[in-house]
Amino acid sequence: MTYVREGNVLDGTAVSDRLRAAIDDSIETLEASGVTPGLATVLMSTDPASETYVSMKQEACEDLGIESVHRELSADAPADDLFDTIDDLNDDPDVDGILVQMPVPDHVEKRAVLERIDPAKDVDGFHPENVGRLVAGNPRFKPCTPHGIQKLLDAVAVDPEGKDVVVVGRSDIVGKPMANLLIQKAPGGNATVTVCHSRTDDLAAKTRQADIVVAAVGVAELIDGSMLAEGVTVIDVGVNRVDADTETGYELVGDVDFESAREKAAAITPVPGGVGPMTRAMLLYNTVKATSQQADVAVSLP
Repeated sequence: MTYVREGNVLDGTAVSDRLRAAIDDSIETLEASGVTPGLATVLMSTDPASETYVSMKQEACEDLGIESVHRELSADAPADDLFDTIDDLNDDPDVDGILVQMPVPDHVEKRAVLERIDPAKDVDGFHPENVGRLVAGNPRFKPCTPHGIQKLLDAVAVDPEGKDVVVVGRSDIVGKPMANLLIQKAPGGNATVTVCHSRTDDLAAKTRQADIVVAAVGVAELIDGSMLAEGVTVIDVGVNRVDADTETGYELVGDVDFESAREKAAAITPVPGGVGPMTRAMLLYNTVKATSQQADVAVSLP
């Protein structure tokens, strides 16, 4: 199977399909021991994008036979209602993984939410204990998007070892864990990493030096071809709505200007169809891993 189309466009959907097939084998191993993985999603928002993301995650679970539990709370509900819901899921033996869809309302402290989730069920990998284990080089769960990027690079034989990598963005969800994974003395790591952000002077000077650019800053088409070196690998994590003459009135674009960047890149991810499918696949991966650890049933994950 080829994971590159149209010359240099990385096909995240094709790579994620291969991963899902391997994850499905692990689910069969668990089921042979009488264990069914279970993922709980929690939504406390009226944001249409959040609702769509949760729905897509539930559909992905159903496709592979992972039990999906959903809890939905009013955005106006007290913070304690969310904490009580998390406590119930922590105590539920049929729930192996818990995902609270972000963002939560302003009156709920995000950090308190992350800390409330049982680290053994924290399939996002954002609990402070799991973040610490990642930084120490002994992760329980790797955050889904950075781990998915590692898997995507591996599938197309782009090894970060010895490469100069620029990560644009320093979020807790992508930028920071991505940098941590890439500097680890481990497969998929051993890179020299520069993290850029809103306070970086002359961003273009940094990105032009990179063998690999990971764009995860949330600014539509911030990076264009003039900011890239010939032969670079471009991983675009951004998903931004911009006005367009379409039926919906908008279109989705990344943090990278795709057309100009692909003229320079040896490989580039599209938006959509690049990193997004990988993120969802790695959520399933982490859920199965959590089930394996809690049920003490060994599985072979890719």
